[in-house]
Amino acid sequence: MNMQILLFEVVRLGKSATQSVVDDWIESYKNDRDVALLELINFFIQCSGCKGAVSSEMFRHMQNSEIIRKMTEEFDEDSGDYPLTMAGPQWKKFKSSFCEFIGVLVRQCQYSIIYDEYMMDTVISLLTGLSDSQVRAFRHTSTLAAMKLMTALVNVALNLSINMDNTQRQYEAERNKSIGKRANERLELLLQKRKDLQENQDEIENMMNAIFKGVFVHRYRDAIAEIRAICIEEIGVWMKMYSDAFLNDSYLKYVGWTMHDKQGEVRLKCLTALQGLYYNRELNTRLELFTSRFKDRIVSMTLDKEYDVAVQAIKLLTLVLHSSEEVLTAEDCESVYHLVYSAHRPVAVAAGEFLYKKLFSHRGSEEDGMPRRGRQSLNANLIKTTVFFFLESELHEHGAYLVDSMWDCASDLLKDWESMISLLLDEPFPGEEALTDRQETALIEIMLCAIRQACECHPPVGRGTGKRVLTAKEKKTQLDDRTRITEMFAVALPLLLAKYSVDAEKVTNLLQLPQYFDLEIYTTGRLEKHLDALLRQIREVVEKHTEMEVLEACSMTYHALCNEEFTIFNRVDIARSQLLDEQVDKFNRLLEDFLQEGEEPDEDDAYQVLSTLKRITAFHNAHDLSQWDLFTCNYKLLNAGLQNGDMPQQIVIHALQCTHYIILWHLAKVSEGSSKKGDMVTLRKQMRAFCLMCQRYLTSVNTAVKEQAFTILCDSLMIFSHQIVSSGREALEPLIYSPDDLLQAELLNFILDHVFIDQDDDSSTDGQQDDEAGKIEALHKRRNLLAAYCKLIIYNVVEMKTGADIFKQYMRYYNDYGDIIKETMSKTRQIDKIQCAKTLILSLQQLFNEMLSELGCVFDRSSASFCGIKELARRFSLTFGLDQLKTREAIAMLHKDGIEFAFKEPSPQGEGNPPLNLAFLDILSEFSSKLLRQDKKTVHMYLERFMTFQMALQREDCWLPLISYRNSLQAGADDDTMSVISGISSRGSTRSKKSKTPAASAKRKLPDGVWDVFFFYLFSSCSSSDAGVWLNREQGAQTPVMMPSPHLTSTVLRETKKLRPDEGYMGVYAMSNEPQQHTPMAPPPHPQVTWMLAQRQQAEARQQQERASMHYAKMRSHMQHAIRRGTGLMEDDEEPIVEDVMMSSEERLEDLNEGMDFDTMDIDLPPSKNRRERSELKPDYFDPASIMDDSVLNVSMF
Repeated sequence: MNMQILLFEVVRLGKSATQSVVDDWIESYKNDRDVALLELINFFIQCSGCKGAVSSEMFRHMQNSEIIRKMTEEFDEDSGDYPLTMAGPQWKKFKSSFCEFIGVLVRQCQYSIIYDEYMMDTVISLLTGLSDSQVRAFRHTSTLAAMKLMTALVNVALNLSINMDNTQRQYEAERNKSIGKRANERLELLLQKRKDLQENQDEIENMMNAIFKGVFVHRYRDAIAEIRAICIEEIGVWMKMYSDAFLNDSYLKYVGWTMHDKQGEVRLKCLTALQGLYYNRELNTRLELFTSRFKDRIVSMTLDKEYDVAVQAIKLLTLVLHSSEEVLTAEDCESVYHLVYSAHRPVAVAAGEFLYKKLFSHRGSEEDGMPRRGRQSLNANLIKTTVFFFLESELHEHGAYLVDSMWDCASDLLKDWESMISLLLDEPFPGEEALTDRQETALIEIMLCAIRQACECHPPVGRGTGKRVLTAKEKKTQLDDRTRITEMFAVALPLLLAKYSVDAEKVTNLLQLPQYFDLEIYTTGRLEKHLDALLRQIREVVEKHTEMEVLEACSMTYHALCNEEFTIFNRVDIARSQLLDEQVDKFNRLLEDFLQEGEEPDEDDAYQVLSTLKRITAFHNAHDLSQWDLFTCNYKLLNAGLQNGDMPQQIVIHALQCTHYIILWHLAKVSEGSSKKGDMVTLRKQMRAFCLMCQRYLTSVNTAVKEQAFTILCDSLMIFSHQIVSSGREALEPLIYSPDDLLQAELLNFILDHVFIDQDDDSSTDGQQDDEAGKIEALHKRRNLLAAYCKLIIYNVVEMKTGADIFKQYMRYYNDYGDIIKETMSKTRQIDKIQCAKTLILSLQQLFNEMLSELGCVFDRSSASFCGIKELARRFSLTFGLDQLKTREAIAMLHKDGIEFAFKEPSPQGEGNPPLNLAFLDILSEFSSKLLRQDKKTVHMYLERFMTFQMALQREDCWLPLISYRNSLQAGADDDTMSVISGISSRGSTRSKKSKTPAASAKRKLPDGVWDVFFFYLFSSCSSSDAGVWLNREQGAQTPVMMPSPHLTSTVLRETKKLRPDEGYMGVYAMSNEPQQHTPMAPPPHPQVTWMLAQRQQAEARQQQERASMHYAKMRSHMQHAIRRGTGLMEDDEEPIVEDVMMSSEERLEDLNEGMDFDTMDIDLPPSKNRRERSELKPDYFDPASIMDDSVLNVSMF
């Protein structure tokens, strides 16, 4: 037992003493092999996590199957963890140490002990039996041990084969000598050695056959993915290590079949195993048949849902391409090409490497003498190829993603900016085909993306998790690249702008280059004249173009060049000021003529005003133009547009945007404290006047103008909300601007009219609705509008109750806005759980009222409208999560409001009929599961305050919502939650309470008794002063009070119901911005509460009698149940953790060997190279019938 413990501890701790421990065990085996072998058996049992041990008596007298059955019975672990799956630092190295131990054991025993026909036979028999166990720990551990044992034996077989070949060569050499020089004794020794080696090889073949047939053939399709992965990983090692014996179609088929496995980790092992084979070109001829049969499957795996699998599939295809280009067809390559645009960077990089290998890695002898740089260089031709590929990718127009995909393998090509400039500026040589306009545009985009990648050193948006820390080498490369870019493009950029000045798309990309310059080089490199040329070209571009993209690019270029840290600042600042002076003077002059009364402005005047306003707006985005008084003229322009009503929409849109920039720049100066004394007052007046102007434009007839006004209003309300004073900016408190009820209503109406519309009703795309891209763009715009409004709700700029009109659209517009609405609900719940719950129930009430107005008071509860509301309630319920303690108050308030709504209106058909909104209880029942057990009792009591004795007796269909809601409150509740009015005891089954766990009790903020009193007070807090009585109870029962329900016709104007402190314990439910303090003290006595307590005591007394009468019946029922169960009373006892060894019928791979005309092969090691006559070649077992498609395998492709 000591050796067994020592073996396990060495493996568990991962110590380096494995060699010495194995040597000690070998010595022990030589002394007493039974004792040593028993220690090794118990070592395997212990490594499986079993606490039992095999005794010497069991070892001598019991079969392996009996021993395993005995160990299974003693496998009494409470959890399913065992050493191979345990977490923690002590188990971190267990697997590698366990595998190392088996390898060292076979290596140390390979010359003697493994051939004694005892040790290996016993170990293999034990592992084979354990691998067929239903206990996962046994099966997993023994399969790993058997596979590693097989790997070690393959290594031994390989050494034997090498020794046999060497012995054969020595024997042939000695025999070929002349008789006089031949040594007969040496020949006899060599013959005997060869005979011994052959016997040993036969022994090893038998061992490997036993493991392969007994373990691998069954476990490669085990129900557990880890076990299947082990088998495939090891067979890959065998084929790579001893290819002469294992690299044939008889073994490759297992890898091919398993590529269809439903678990990604198993498919991944298949691909990595094949990569090791395809990497060796000498093995390619043996893989030809496999490649032809499974190539399509490998190509399809490039689209695997598991990204790691897709990456390895692409890398495998790259190796296949490297070994033979004829194997992959054009269609196969194209399926990989488009993955360079994948959002997952490892997939894109692997596809980029494949693309580079296919298109750019071929060089002919005639290309060796070509220059390294310039238009005639090899790189220039490769750059053209890149451009051609980029243009042929019709589904993608994102150059940044293509550049990033190829950056790791083709950075030298993408950094050859000299050749790119030459292709753009130099004239083509005779016989050379010039680039087309489209190709030049693509080349400029690729050039810009390569420069950005070199300077920023991070992937484009959507391909990275954030900026990583650069190494010292990467930082040096970044600085060197930036210097090269500046030196090269400081000279070339003015020339490029001059050549392409009229092309908006080219100019927009070219103008982004200066932001990556090292501006100091303009001075140190004496490049001032090139800077002047650049400024002249930018000025010409501003004067020529009116496209906002071009103008904003010019503005950002000036912003990048106007850096006060560099000496070129004054030069650039003067040029910028001159340009803006001209534009502002021109705008004022044109505006004065444009707004003259009595004159009809013509189109030319409007165009001139618009173009100048565009330039000023574009520059105001990045530059402070406060020195020019632009607010007055813009406000005058906007006011004229409202008065006349015929102002062109683009002028209004840009005037609104420009004025918004004016306000923001003014706010920035005030916030920094660099403004004058009266600037705060001026800003406040301008901001409020501008917000009123935007509010008036919300009623414009032009949709684009309304959308612009709405967006700016939402931004302004966010900026000037109460949060403006946060972070120590209390001085800005006078600037706070809160929307009044009218503005809130108009904003909400805009959302309802312009966001929650059908796609076909949207006219904002101006006739482009048939275009799919236009539909996507319109949806994106509507999503932005909704997100802008939802931010106002989240940050408490508008009242949370206005969100009811948003939340009720959750199901109808789930595909378009579901994520936005769900996130809004989540954020509002974090702010105020109770008010969020009230908003949710209000949205359901609105939908219910809309349904009543549409279908009438008599409707079918199976109708689509009612089912839709019920489904929405179910979705709302799911958003509350699983922690009922956190949402206890909110759920209680939700039920309270729902009950009041259900009984609010009497039946229009007269007394004796259900209330008008009673069906709402069916919807409310969706939230019953979120109530705690003790709260269900309180809610049920509150419900009964609205019920009469006759209501509790009703069983007609029209009363089913009340019945179902009461049942939902009684389900799982205590016995004392039975009705205290009807007097009828529930006939439902009763269950004994399970004791609360300490963890659950620890989560309580208040003691149980205080919580119960709290909720009792909550649901007894109805005010009698404003309660409406619509039905009297019989037998002198207390008249039920009616809580006034909010007006639902306009949620925006709905007032919050304020309860007086003496009306009940409702403090936490008051709609106040100040957090309420909860204290565990009981509230003061209250007359109404006293009456309710008396009512509750009387009800409990009646129920006490009912429970006593039911007690005997329950005991008798339980006794009869126990007698029927008999011995089944012990069926809850713990059992070993077992599971089916094979996969279920829906999931498992079919037995692929069934129906084939061959049996599982015997491992037949190849004969030595000089003794091929010893055996014939084996037949081809790769039967075409064994190539199963997905339908036969019954697994998904991915």
